[in-house]
Amino acid sequence: MSTAGRSIVIPHLGRVEGHGGIFVKVVGGRVHEVNMDIFEGSRYYEALLKGKHFLDVQGVITRVCAICSAGHTVAALAALENALGIVSSPRVFKMRGLLTLGATIESHALHVFALALPDFLGFDSVIAMAEKYPREVAFALKLKQLGNRIQELIGGRAVHPVNTLVGGFGKLPRHRDLEEIRSALSAAQAPLAGFVDLAASIEVPDFAARPTVFVALRPHEDGYRFRGSTLCTSRGEEFPVAEYRDVVREFTVEHSHAKHAALASGETYMVGSLARLALWGDRLAGQARTAFQRLFPRGVEENVLTNTWAQLVELVHCLERGQQVCEELLGLPEEEREMQEYDVRAGRGVGAIEVPRGTLIHEYSFDDDGIIESANVITPTAQNLANTERDLRAAVERLLASDVGSESTLKLKLEMVARAYDPCISCSVHVTCL
Repeated sequence: MSTAGRSIVIPHLGRVEGHGGIFVKVVGGRVHEVNMDIFEGSRYYEALLKGKHFLDVQGVITRVCAICSAGHTVAALAALENALGIVSSPRVFKMRGLLTLGATIESHALHVFALALPDFLGFDSVIAMAEKYPREVAFALKLKQLGNRIQELIGGRAVHPVNTLVGGFGKLPRHRDLEEIRSALSAAQAPLAGFVDLAASIEVPDFAARPTVFVALRPHEDGYRFRGSTLCTSRGEEFPVAEYRDVVREFTVEHSHAKHAALASGETYMVGSLARLALWGDRLAGQARTAFQRLFPRGVEENVLTNTWAQLVELVHCLERGQQVCEELLGLPEEEREMQEYDVRAGRGVGAIEVPRGTLIHEYSFDDDGIIESANVITPTAQNLANTERDLRAAVERLLASDVGSESTLKLKLEMVARAYDPCISCSVHVTCL
């Protein structure tokens, strides 16, 4: 098959959130151009927030995306409270952590079982996969529902939380509801271990493997956690989150409605489950540590296709950690509401958390009346897009050199690379328009 002047076009990338495609141009047998095309309509949330009161921020910014609404809420509240000098009470901190765990369970369950696993098992959809694995797919759906139930309990509803407020929560969950969630988290752990065994039996291809810089937040405590105040790289660099603009450089590209990002050095990098395991996998405990050792016997390798297995490890962690947080909350007196008082003042705040797809950063500045003067959000998918294109280039070069076979086979493998990042395209296309 001649590759002179050949174009490889995937007009619509399936089994991802949002609308995007892949374009590859091969000239004279060499890969000339690789684009991850994002043509989802742009959203101007940062510009829309200017002139609004900071109390309106989370209600607006959470609507960047339904899947990621809890993550945007927690990151926005962290930034706003940082600007106001509010330190969360232990109960509020734990509840927001539980909300984040619920969002991760819901998102990872969807991606691992419905979007990515069909590729590895030879199915074109989760519906086709359900014919051979009906009980497994049914369990995956129940696991996703459990994540939604946690978000509904803590956030007031499963999508776009309304119970999360600057300084606390409008309503605290009853102990009986926390006991129900704790029991459900416990009951899901044994069936999920069966999926770990299934995944361990599948050989993950390495056609997209290449050296990668990983970036993630240093956990706020010794355990494996999704919140912190320091950005770390796999090269040993550390930066305070408040200085993220000195570390992460966003830029625009002609072929995408979404920004791209690189480190100050110009290098692309990866955020997400695989990055978190690469940096902090040694902090896992319990069944999550067992799953990590089972799925990554040689440790984390620089192969994006193993990101799905990393998400599976995090699912195990979220079930165990969620059960633990419920027990900690049950040890506190049952109360109706918890809010901290604060004084409105001018300020700038930066907040960052690890959401399912990687490190999410929010920054807000407002005046003495609490009116937003500037806003900036850097999403995981936007950070990953440049690295995605580098992985796609590596994959194309290897696959063409190995005579991959039919055009449809080549396209499927390229889709696998893009899907491995679990891109949230709706989150990625918010841009600042000033």
